Amino acid sequence: MKLRRTVCPCSMHCILISAVVIWSSIFFYLSFNLYGLQSKGKDINEERILALNYERALLDLAELKHENEMLRELLKDEKIEIVKRKKLIMKKQNDSNATRIKINNKFGKGTKRIERGKSEILNLLQSNGFSMKHEIARRELHNSIWELYYYLDSQLISTHNNNSKFINHIRNQLLSLLGQAAAFKNIDSAESWRANALANISAIFQNHFNKMQNPDDCKTARILTCDLNKQCGFGCQLHHVTYCFIVAYGSNRTLVLTDDGRTWNYAANGWNAAFLPITKCSFSEIFKLNENADDWGIGEHYKDKRIVKLPIIDSLSQRPAYLPLAIPQLYSAELQKLHSNSPAFFISQFIRYLMRPSAVFAKEIDLAVKKVPFDKGPIVGLQIRRTDKIHTEASFHDLDEYMKWAEDWFQIEEYRTRLSVKRRIYIATDDPEVFDEVLMKYPNYEIYGDPKISNMAQVHSRYTVESLIGIVIDIELLSRCIYLVCTFSSQVCRMGYELMQVRFGDAGDRFHSLDDIYYFGGQQAHEQVAVESYRAENDNEIDLKIGDIIGIAGNHWDGFSKGTNRRTGKKGLYPSYKAREKYITLDFP
Repeated sequence: MKLRRTVCPCSMHCILISAVVIWSSIFFYLSFNLYGLQSKGKDINEERILALNYERALLDLAELKHENEMLRELLKDEKIEIVKRKKLIMKKQNDSNATRIKINNKFGKGTKRIERGKSEILNLLQSNGFSMKHEIARRELHNSIWELYYYLDSQLISTHNNNSKFINHIRNQLLSLLGQAAAFKNIDSAESWRANALANISAIFQNHFNKMQNPDDCKTARILTCDLNKQCGFGCQLHHVTYCFIVAYGSNRTLVLTDDGRTWNYAANGWNAAFLPITKCSFSEIFKLNENADDWGIGEHYKDKRIVKLPIIDSLSQRPAYLPLAIPQLYSAELQKLHSNSPAFFISQFIRYLMRPSAVFAKEIDLAVKKVPFDKGPIVGLQIRRTDKIHTEASFHDLDEYMKWAEDWFQIEEYRTRLSVKRRIYIATDDPEVFDEVLMKYPNYEIYGDPKISNMAQVHSRYTVESLIGIVIDIELLSRCIYLVCTFSSQVCRMGYELMQVRFGDAGDRFHSLDDIYYFGGQQAHEQVAVESYRAENDNEIDLKIGDIIGIAGNHWDGFSKGTNRRTGKKGLYPSYKAREKYITLDFP
């Protein structure tokens, strides 16, 4: 008899008891019959029949006994299995308790703190942050308050006696209002939500770049070549390579530097002395196949060209639609919801990939970062350019202009936090005398920066490895500052601002430029849309109707911007708060 091992322990007990009862009944029954036969003296045939039945009963009894033994063994096995299961369950419970204790020790020092964190995360997950309408409305309100401050600062505060109680009252009330607007940005931990969401988008871009720059077969990959040595400074050259990278991304090609960047005028060892290689594809290996690079062009004819050479953006005759300030359609809704300057965030992704430091440069950057107490409190970054571009590309700006906006930020931060904030600034400059000037005029400020870097930034020593290390350190440290005051005509300033977007999430409004608005050299037309009508009050201004498209030339930071009304063709000033950004969105690969 074949027994199944799926019988439960309770059933085993029942079967065993039943078997014993049956066995006992048969025994007493047989004994009773035998006793009766002896007392009544039955004949020999009946005795034989009875003996035969008795023998059969004994055989059945033996078989039943054997089955009972098998049942006992089975029950014993089941008991062992149950004990094992109980031990396993206890072990899992103990492991679970140990893990829970580790988690509690690692992520919190008390149940209240853990539960508070869980509640905040749950609220964010349930609401999925704020809607696009909410975020855009919040930013527009904040921007309108700033434009009001620029206007009143220009008309009243900077032109009248600063000791006037009326002027001081206006200024303090506006700074307080800006502090409240800044605090509103982080209601319900919204800053963390934005930063995390933007970090996820950034990871997608970086992963795409990595695959794009490291194809399975470099011999068959579609290549875009770019000459690193544009005749300009470091910031200009990096933005030039960034432009090449954006075009490679838009045309679905792998970017390769001419000669792999080995002939860079900033470093004898080339690009790889400062940064990681941008691709595994070698320039020399590509041209070993005796292939020639075709000139850049757009259209179906050029899609079939395997190797294409890209000129500098200044001489680009056939301009693709995906040049800055365009952003990918796929991410446009999320970026416009999460970031106050979506084009800057998009451009920052390319610069982040390009500026991954080599081991030597990473060590130098780490040493420089440790000298500046970024973990002690907010630090405002000042990038002050004084040498090569003054009176050509940019105007001279006195130190006090920079410090005014730094002080404004610190006061706004105090209104936002309701706390006293230590004044700390980081200075990046090509004029070492600036450090002495700051120490003399602003003794209440802690000053950070390296005058040696300023000396190396002089025109006569600019194209050296030491100068290169210095300028990279300045850009990296500026990007770690909480706020920037600089001139956006400076490529270094814009690079610091761009890398801020990688570090802080939405840092689109964490700057004050003393001249230009943010731009990318060689960009497409930067346009705005009028959201309110305006009638010009003098010959320097232009009329606006709701819906008018304006080609913006710049913000004068006095409440007015300058631009061209596409409808009327007239150029002039218009109130900045009456217009909003018109984003360029299109499909990228």
